[in-house]
Amino acid sequence: MAASGNGDASSIQVNLEPEKQSLLNQHKERHFTAGEIVRDIIIGVSDGLTVPFALAAGLSGANATSAIILTAGVAEVAAGAISMGLGGYLAAKSEADHYARELKREEEEIVAVPETEAAEVAEVLAQYGIEPHEYAPVVNALRKNPQAWLDFMMKFELGLEKPDPRRALHSALTIAISYILGGIVPLVPYMFIPRAQEAVVASVILTLIALLIFGYAKGYFTGSKPFRSALQTCFIGAIASAAAFGMAKLIQA
Repeated sequence: MAASGNGDASSIQVNLEPEKQSLLNQHKERHFTAGEIVRDIIIGVSDGLTVPFALAAGLSGANATSAIILTAGVAEVAAGAISMGLGGYLAAKSEADHYARELKREEEEIVAVPETEAAEVAEVLAQYGIEPHEYAPVVNALRKNPQAWLDFMMKFELGLEKPDPRRALHSALTIAISYILGGIVPLVPYMFIPRAQEAVVASVILTLIALLIFGYAKGYFTGSKPFRSALQTCFIGAIASAAAFGMAKLIQA
């Protein structure tokens, strides 16, 4: 990069821009940005696979018929999807309400006690090892731009990201649909096999395969070890169904 002889800042900036753009074009970052959606899917599918699976196994242990198990399973999936979806909605709504309260408080403090807020900006920057003579221009620049100042305080002082206004509804629908899709899997064998004792074996095999696939996908998208995640997810589902089946047998005995 060549700068003009007089060291003019604007000349440096002009010469810097093409180089910066070239570097950005060469380096394309591939970050996974759908974390909230994946989290909702994981919550819904994991519970959807496990809870109806354990219920069906428990009823099979109690010698219920396939028709009864299927009826109870469908009812549980419906109730579970509504409950989980409502829980996701309320959780996301609470996050949005909390952000709105903190945003209003920061707005008032920037107007009422600007010196204190400026000192807090300096303190945040100092935590990153930035010296006073280096962060002073940043603090002054933020004070001239109230919106940027407010955004900085929300993100770096409070650690809060602005929520999507549609997040609550999307979260509720994602969790509910994921729960239904997961819950259908262990119930499919009971739709086609009249004998519950035979259907439960097919349900176990089908659900464990689904848990392995789901666990692998969960590990892949969350950055964990996929095979380890698959085994852990499958193991948890197996333990839940075995416990329900054994409890039903014990009570019946």
